[in-house]
Amino acid sequence: MFRSSVAKVAARRAYSAPKSMKIGLIPGDGIGKEVIPAGKQVLEALGSKHGLQFDFIDLKAGWEAFQQQGKALPDDTVKVLKEQCQGALFGAVQSPTTKVAGYSSPIVALRKELGLYANVRPVKSVEKGNDRNVDMIIVRENTEDLYIKTEKTYVDEATGTRVAEAIKRISEVATRKIATIALDISLQRLKSRGHATLTVTHKSNVLSQSDGLFREICKDVYEKNKDKYGEVKYNEQIVDSMVYRMFREPECFDVVVAPNLYGDILSDGAAALVGSLGVVPSANVGPEIVIGEPCHGSAPDIAGKGISNPIATIRSTALMLEFLGHPEPAQDIYKAVDANLIKGDVNTPDLGGKATTQQVVDDILSKI
Repeated sequence: MFRSSVAKVAARRAYSAPKSMKIGLIPGDGIGKEVIPAGKQVLEALGSKHGLQFDFIDLKAGWEAFQQQGKALPDDTVKVLKEQCQGALFGAVQSPTTKVAGYSSPIVALRKELGLYANVRPVKSVEKGNDRNVDMIIVRENTEDLYIKTEKTYVDEATGTRVAEAIKRISEVATRKIATIALDISLQRLKSRGHATLTVTHKSNVLSQSDGLFREICKDVYEKNKDKYGEVKYNEQIVDSMVYRMFREPECFDVVVAPNLYGDILSDGAAALVGSLGVVPSANVGPEIVIGEPCHGSAPDIAGKGISNPIATIRSTALMLEFLGHPEPAQDIYKAVDANLIKGDVNTPDLGGKATTQQVVDDILSKI
């Protein structure tokens, strides 16, 4: 079963888990417009079974929104998410590869605006034909590091050529928060499986101040809470050797916590171990709202063909429900998706199949 073991981490929400929820739908660009409706269909199918009611609000963000409104993240989208929504599904955005004046990544901005401090990304192999034992959760700090996007370009007087600089920011406050949620997830893995290991990823041998602080604070959170986390095994791994080991021996890793950039790279790389970015979910977790986000991009090469893989979105929908305090419907989703992947006869082309997006959705719905 795919279960990410985050449901109990969200137990603090469960006592007030809403039965009626407003969910923002932000398809964005490209295949986002094809996969976000899949998440909506799944929620609609689960509602009556679990006594839940979902009201959906269509919202805009991305390159198309920027072209239409001059902002990749319209103010109305942020306002509605802050004031009305308990959860949201974010599809994919098509970001230009060269600088465009006024354009900035909407998901990065959204994480800051809503305080979505953690990106939780489970990566597990269940699909037919995959014999690699992959079962890890990558917990990525979501608000700082190089993604604060404080950059400048200037002319070096000595050479007359341009130099670009970017600030890497690691704070004690943000690191304590991400270390805590990573250890909480590790603790639940321990309770459900009998063992758990947290691996802190950094490059403090070179970046002694920034990554050094990340390493120091993660260790401090663990050491000062030994009464709670003491049975969780604590490891550290330099990021470059982490990449090597992750591909050579992924079974060695359980819960991985990393600063923003390393977490971004590691989690996308880990998707290669389970067949496709199209099956890997994530949840952006904040104190007031949870946003499910499939890990793939906008895939303009296949947009509009009806063959995009909806599984990452469907699993992200389950993650969102877990963090909103509804583990039971989330488990229904995980079981149905696992059944689809294990049988392997209704898959999209990225997994070697010939099915359409909607055929995969229909197969999963039939298993719920």
